[in-house]
Amino acid sequence: MLVPGYGGGSLTDLPGSLLAALGLREPNALALEPADRVCLLLVDGLGAELLSAHPERAPFLASLAGRTLSAGFPSTTVTSLSSLGTGLTPGEHGMVGLMLALPGTGHLFNCLRWTAPEGLTVEPEEWQPAETVYERAARAGVRPVYVAPAEFEATGLTRAVYRGVRYAPADSVDERVARAHAALRESRPAHATVYYGDLDAAGHMTGWGSDAWLRQLSVVDDMAQRLAEGLPPGTALYVTADHGMVNATERIDAERVPELTEGVELLGGEARARHVYTRPGAAKQVLESWRGFLGDRARVVSRQEAVESGWFGPRVREAWLERIGDVVAVPYGGLVLTAPTQHPVEARFAGYHGSLTAAEQHVPLLEVRS
Repeated sequence: MLVPGYGGGSLTDLPGSLLAALGLREPNALALEPADRVCLLLVDGLGAELLSAHPERAPFLASLAGRTLSAGFPSTTVTSLSSLGTGLTPGEHGMVGLMLALPGTGHLFNCLRWTAPEGLTVEPEEWQPAETVYERAARAGVRPVYVAPAEFEATGLTRAVYRGVRYAPADSVDERVARAHAALRESRPAHATVYYGDLDAAGHMTGWGSDAWLRQLSVVDDMAQRLAEGLPPGTALYVTADHGMVNATERIDAERVPELTEGVELLGGEARARHVYTRPGAAKQVLESWRGFLGDRARVVSRQEAVESGWFGPRVREAWLERIGDVVAVPYGGLVLTAPTQHPVEARFAGYHGSLTAAEQHVPLLEVRS
């Protein structure tokens, strides 16, 4: 089990380093070389260990020079996209999990789908108020472009973490490659991000390493090669991911086990990174009960311990503390803590992420230049 390596080669270091490579006054923690243009291919679910296990299905990516970064905690899309969008740690941008408690409401909020209970509204600019790196880039004269499926263009998550970009909707691989190349040729300096999510979807449904997942890995490899081959001169292409993945080998229904339900008001987070919100005065009892039941199958800590251990970064804003569970449970191995009533589809997944294992935390940062 790892401790997130914020500041020691993590996703939070990447956005500022990309802008620094373009000549902007941003911290270049990753010491990226100067470039006239930068293109970031963000592949959802492409863990470093997963990629290295199947180089034969991704020969182009396997041939690239690179290094390994840490995703941060939890190792999940909403948190990592927020870190990439702001250059801040989860404790600073506040997107500390998938399903978080809305303080004072008794309800959970899905930060990925941006769905709140009926009658409640969550404004993206208020839930994640930090300035984005794209806003900073635009203010400095670089207009970033984000190339991704049209369905994500107007979502709350996009508003929360991609403020400042020019959204270029593109659904197929062909469209995304073409739009990225066009965006990079429009100006100099130029900054383009291309998102691909189908590898993660295949991993969730059939497991990483499955035939469906391997087919998607080949698609990613081809996409990266086509992006690289069409880059205008002076462009640096980087390939990274938001998290890795593990396949489930053991499932516990956290909604049906008495030791995991007594004293619990809300069960948030996700199957590999549970935020457990307790009833008033029950936090200590819930912590002991979860620890006793899960034993050496998971690390179970209090909110204070998670914060003091740096899971969310060296600092957590006081305003975000109530978003973190009173108890945080992080499974080892292939254990998942499901909630079939809340998330019936997720409960049947084959692959999961969110925890602190190397398979979920480590993501690649690969580079090719034109």
